Amino acid sequence: MSRESFGRKSNERVREMVASIISSEISDPRVSLITVTGVRTSPDRSVASIYVSAAPERYEEVLAGLNSASGRIRTLLGKTLSWRVTPELRFFIDDSIDEGERISKALLDVPPTLRDDEE
Repeated sequence: MSRESFGRKSNERVREMVASIISSEISDPRVSLITVTGVRTSPDRSVASIYVSAAPERYEEVLAGLNSASGRIRTLLGKTLSWRVTPELRFFIDDSIDEGERISKALLDVPPTLRDDEE
């Protein structure tokens, strides 16, 4: 198995575990209704960057809740991973979905002079 494939599988495994821990073990209302969209672990597995999606108006509170619960999440993650070191967790907002929506709306508002009406 190539290193890249192994890294991708490791990232996906951590993503699934963190999502499961957040949904079932963390009772902080600030982290409800979020989606873990991706994980990137460093090559030495010492740091995991975790990307989450939430409603734009909740970004601040979601990050505060996740940072508050990061110790508990890390402990539970360490119990399920068979890695020598449990990675330090860093949480980030994944705003790509919001950006996609913004672009979609902008494309709906294209002025008639720029449209291609050959259809």
